[in-house]
Amino acid sequence: MPAEPPLPDPDHALAPLAGHETLLLAVSGGPDSIALALLAARWTLRAQKRIEIATVDHGLRAEAALEAAQVGEWARALGFAHNILRWDGEKPTTRIQERAREARYRLLCARAREIGASAIVTAHHADDQAETALFRLTRGSGVAGLAAMSIESRVDGLALLRPLLPFRKSELERLCAAAEHAFIRDPSNENPAYARVRLRRLAATLAAEGLDAEALLRLSARAARAEEALAWSAAHAALELSAERGPGLFRAEAAALRALPRELLLRLLTAEIARIGGGEPRLERLERAVERLAAALTAEGRFKTTLGGTCLTLAGGALAITPEPPRRAEIAPQP
Repeated sequence: MPAEPPLPDPDHALAPLAGHETLLLAVSGGPDSIALALLAARWTLRAQKRIEIATVDHGLRAEAALEAAQVGEWARALGFAHNILRWDGEKPTTRIQERAREARYRLLCARAREIGASAIVTAHHADDQAETALFRLTRGSGVAGLAAMSIESRVDGLALLRPLLPFRKSELERLCAAAEHAFIRDPSNENPAYARVRLRRLAATLAAEGLDAEALLRLSARAARAEEALAWSAAHAALELSAERGPGLFRAEAAALRALPRELLLRLLTAEIARIGGGEPRLERLERAVERLAAALTAEGRFKTTLGGTCLTLAGGALAITPEPPRRAEIAPQP
């Protein structure tokens, strides 16, 4: 039987945090987030940083308030300030996990700004990464979606750090066991009403066909490499493209756009739509629009559509992207 790998080393595991002076750790009380707190407590740079722990109480389970209070006791025992962030108000009845996630990050960002933190740290691990890749695979995600999570990303202008992504959940549970530290099991992780739980229950069947966690992690890593190359190519294509860019305007000659590979054209338009319209349409809508635009470019025809708060118009040998005009309010007829 192969020997178990050594427990995660705090200085190695938390190296991505070193560039931040004030950090907010999101700790729910599960084994992964307790492992994060234990590593932070033993981190060589701990004395040089301001570190606070926050627990989000979504108010979705009766036990959640008591669990958050328990995490507070554990955090203070490790020498960290602790704050409970409550998601108040009426709760949605659909897409509950997605909306709870949005609320969680909204609350965490608000607390991070209150304490002057430049980064939020979560305990996502390798098993979460594999699960995310599988979840997105079942929904037909593109390359960026299959790349799943990165160790560092951004959320509402703050750094979002996931230093435990290289570690398996079993390693983090072993760390808690070695420290003889208790943790909380969230019963929602066993609720088949959630898609991720149903996928988790298929793990053994998928693994028997070769699609185990290691395979999903390889897929995610390869997708991340491809995404990096595509993002680099799209950025360079945008720089090299002769185009007029201004507040509320993008204009480029059709011939220059016609020469771009379809994926780079999609990424270029996505960036300009976000810049001018202030939002990013769903990938499926973008893909349909790009297919129609590419056909019009090839045929040297005309094209017009609205997307993401912008108006795309191909005419006169050029494509223009401008803000979508406000819709005229309907006027009720006079009695």
